[in-house]
Amino acid sequence: MKGNIYFISDFHFGIPNRERSKVREDLFINWLESVKKDAAEIYLMGDLFDFWFEYKTVVPRGYIRLLGKLASLSDQGIRIHLFRGNHDMWAFDYLEKEMNITLHRAPEFHIFNGKTFYIGHGDGLGPGDYGYKFIKRVFQCRFNQWLFRWLHPDWGIRLGLYWSRKSRYANQSKNNREQLDRKLIRSRLTVHSLEILKSHPGIDYFIYGHWHTPWDIQLTDTCHQISLGDWLTHFTYAVFDGTDVKLMNFTDPKEIYLPQKMEIPVSKE
Repeated sequence: MKGNIYFISDFHFGIPNRERSKVREDLFINWLESVKKDAAEIYLMGDLFDFWFEYKTVVPRGYIRLLGKLASLSDQGIRIHLFRGNHDMWAFDYLEKEMNITLHRAPEFHIFNGKTFYIGHGDGLGPGDYGYKFIKRVFQCRFNQWLFRWLHPDWGIRLGLYWSRKSRYANQSKNNREQLDRKLIRSRLTVHSLEILKSHPGIDYFIYGHWHTPWDIQLTDTCHQISLGDWLTHFTYAVFDGTDVKLMNFTDPKEIYLPQKMEIPVSKE
């Protein structure tokens, strides 16, 4: 490896309003500046924006400094990836063509320095959550995307932000969200990881976004499952230095999330 590999997720830029979102955006730009000296690749693991839709000739207003910084790092040879999340699933080809950001649309296996990784945004994985899985299929339908494109951008983007802000999860308290996150990580995401391990027992790390609570779970003696947290309240990220993955906090560099054992098997919901 010629540098570190960074994983970071769930920024939801655009909420709760432009002014407060920009504070977090500036903090993320500072993070990008801090890692560029040793980064070989940066994986943005989904939900970069709280809502994103690419019209044929219109790009959502704002985020110029953020997009400029990503373009600058890409021009410097740092490979940047975006795993599309449930809030930015309508990212098509703009980021690829303009900034050479590689888009990923489903979980993937990667090998870094001899270590096997299974990485994805994390939405819709595991048992249950059938309502969301149905809605996701509706949103991914090309015909429905074509219909949405006929909405004027001012109305379309306003409608998309309204949907995301009205979600039950978005309106829960932080403590309730984290309790729900941990419950669902155990009953859905970890069940999914264990199923993948049955057919691919050599996996060293599962890396997921989507669940906003940072958590390093030791599934086996050699395998970890890492939930990256978010950049709404936690400001966490993971870094692979060629040997190990560490889950860290940008606003509190002394805080490192240590692996926690989880009882196996995990009960399904």
